Amino acid sequence: MPEKPKTLRCAIYTRKSSEEGLDQDFNSLDAQRAASEAYVMSQASEGWTLLSRLYDDGGYSGGTLERPGLQSLLEDIATGLIDVVVVYKIDRLTRSLTDFSRIVEIFEKADCSFVSVTQAFNTTNSMGRLMLNVLLSFAQFEREVTGERIRDKIAASKKRGMWMGGLPPLGYDRPKKESRKLEVNEAEAAIVQRIFTRYLKLGSVHALQRDLVIEGVLSKVHVTRKGKKTGGLPFSRGALFHLLRNRIYLGQIVHKEHAYEGQHDAIIDPDLFERVQRRLASNARRRSQRAGTQMARAPLTGKLFDATGEPMSPTFSRGKMGKSYRYYVSTSLQQGAAPEDGDMIRRLSAPTIERIVCDASMRWMGISEPNFKLISKVRLTNRGLVIELSSIDPIAIAARLAPGEELIHSQKKSCVVFLPLALPLRGGKAVAVNAGKPARNIDPVLVAALRKARAMVTWKRGMPIMQAGPPSRYDTNILRLAFLSPDIQRDILDGRQPASLTLQSFKSIAVPLAWSKQRKVLGYT
Repeated sequence: MPEKPKTLRCAIYTRKSSEEGLDQDFNSLDAQRAASEAYVMSQASEGWTLLSRLYDDGGYSGGTLERPGLQSLLEDIATGLIDVVVVYKIDRLTRSLTDFSRIVEIFEKADCSFVSVTQAFNTTNSMGRLMLNVLLSFAQFEREVTGERIRDKIAASKKRGMWMGGLPPLGYDRPKKESRKLEVNEAEAAIVQRIFTRYLKLGSVHALQRDLVIEGVLSKVHVTRKGKKTGGLPFSRGALFHLLRNRIYLGQIVHKEHAYEGQHDAIIDPDLFERVQRRLASNARRRSQRAGTQMARAPLTGKLFDATGEPMSPTFSRGKMGKSYRYYVSTSLQQGAAPEDGDMIRRLSAPTIERIVCDASMRWMGISEPNFKLISKVRLTNRGLVIELSSIDPIAIAARLAPGEELIHSQKKSCVVFLPLALPLRGGKAVAVNAGKPARNIDPVLVAALRKARAMVTWKRGMPIMQAGPPSRYDTNILRLAFLSPDIQRDILDGRQPASLTLQSFKSIAVPLAWSKQRKVLGYT
């Protein structure tokens, strides 16, 4: 009697780059799924069974991995819920050769196969992987050539003063059918003219914003083809800066750094526009001078963002005894709005977040002095920080990551690293950003420093011998970790050290060499 084939759980993934046609009864995603289902049914004798969960991405480009359907698919693969992934064509999964290699690595770790219905390849053998790489190389080439052709067409059209789509700004309506000329909206044009003249009178965008709120002036309302309304909100300062600098109101079309005479009519007089530009430039110089001082005290200015993507700007306050305190606060909170999510971190101690980012980046880059210029962006998540680094070697960074840290994305001279931790709020209250409530409190920064300290020292006949040459300042600061008692070192590795014991606090503690006295000074009760 023949042996019954092993059951293979199959998941179908579908994708379409644009949203056009997705509202049809039978769209492209349905067609891809129907063909894939038929393929799975044809393999029923081999033990293939179809999972009911849908992994669809409608309106998402294949040039990025930031797709909800794909992320759900990869999560289920990593947890061992899927044995075979079926797609209609390889480029439905991704059009990037680099991203594909990352996806295949996830597949291989989970012992998951990959099958293309129309191209009959899978990743279970070396020949299949070779052919997939060849096909993806051509797919990526096709995407880049198509992108270049579209960009050239847009550039040529804008040089002729044509409006090339998008949402028309306040003061204009969409071009009429078969036209590329913006149509002036007289009522909105009057609002734009008032905004320009009021700015010159008030002299400040902040004052202009408050004035428009009092008068009830709102942003332009847009209605999508599906009837969804956007806009109609009070102007933000950023939107007003953009409006006041927009040369489209001079009757021009801008492409990159060049402005061309447009086919549409102007709304603002050139003399008024130039006076506004001079005032904006004058104010910008004064802000730049103030920002130089602020940046020295708040190096994450313009780089730190909360979990919703809002910038977190530096603020200062003074206590009852006159002591100054620094924070980073989300933009909406500074403007007086109440947080939508009470558990979301919107206010952070500036010295704390700066120390965390500084210590981690110095360890990753192997440097002894802080260099915030190499940090492009820091974003809060519900489990820690996502830190973008530039002008660095991603391979060297990956080699220095501690347990729990993850290299999310890398390019030739940049990378994105995930740093898991618990972020403290003001007042010493700690908010755990990990998804669950772990029984241990492993500090990846402290663990990595301990491992490096131990690697720098070897012991012979009870005496320490340095493994390398003269240590850096950072190495000198952490070297004392190697002289902690074995039980304290085990606690640090297991995450059972006192919560107050961090790498930063350790640097300021005079730790005795006697093991019997170390626990007390390190905060053990």
